[in-house]
Amino acid sequence: MTPERPKLETVGFGFEPEGGAYHFVVTIPRGADGVVLVEEHFAYGESVEEAAKRARFSDAQVGFEVRPPNPKVELALFKWQMVAEEVRVEFNRRLRGKGQKPGAWKSAENRLSPYLGKELILLLWSIEEANPADVRQALANWQGLAPEERWWLYATINAATGHASEGRGRGWRRAIQIAFTENPVTESLTGSSYYSRRSDSSVRNGKRGRTGSAADKPAQPSLPDLDEESTPAETPGAPALPLSEIEEKKPAL
Repeated sequence: MTPERPKLETVGFGFEPEGGAYHFVVTIPRGADGVVLVEEHFAYGESVEEAAKRARFSDAQVGFEVRPPNPKVELALFKWQMVAEEVRVEFNRRLRGKGQKPGAWKSAENRLSPYLGKELILLLWSIEEANPADVRQALANWQGLAPEERWWLYATINAATGHASEGRGRGWRRAIQIAFTENPVTESLTGSSYYSRRSDSSVRNGKRGRTGSAADKPAQPSLPDLDEESTPAETPGAPALPLSEIEEKKPAL
């Protein structure tokens, strides 16, 4: 029998410093106004200079270039407040399922594991320039995607327009906003995700895991068409895009 991997101490939402320094940080301002900033971090518990020096002389493979924090998205606080609670509920459900402690948003720095950070950024990219009236629809479409689908979309968008300001409203960033806000959803997913409901039905059927019927899954948003030259190269090893038909819309690039 393969021994279980010992559980590492986590910080925030699933970030395991002992497992690696790479993570994301959500900075929430105090007060009623301001901007929520999400950054990609490559060091923890030491300066970037110290981490880079240690990585140069280490025999272990770091797996990423140690550099200063990279801003990924800035979002108006009032839009953040429209999605924060549902995101917290879903992330904590998954963390508890892995035997990890849940997290809570606070008006300061909030650290997230790489996989949760990428999923959150995808959602925030889709609403950063959206009409506030469309935010709930974008959230529902995001909830309808599997984590693997969110990771794929993040990698695709990040390859071309992943910087907080330089990529805002352009190319794939614009496309994901259209896909999440202009595609109808057939039901409200407020407070729960597709996988939590699917898991419950699986248990009732005497099965475990992701075994629900395809009919149970809400319709997935489709991406608007983009010019070939604006499409980033596919990430090696990434699964094929599981979204539905491509709409004949072109965002401004």
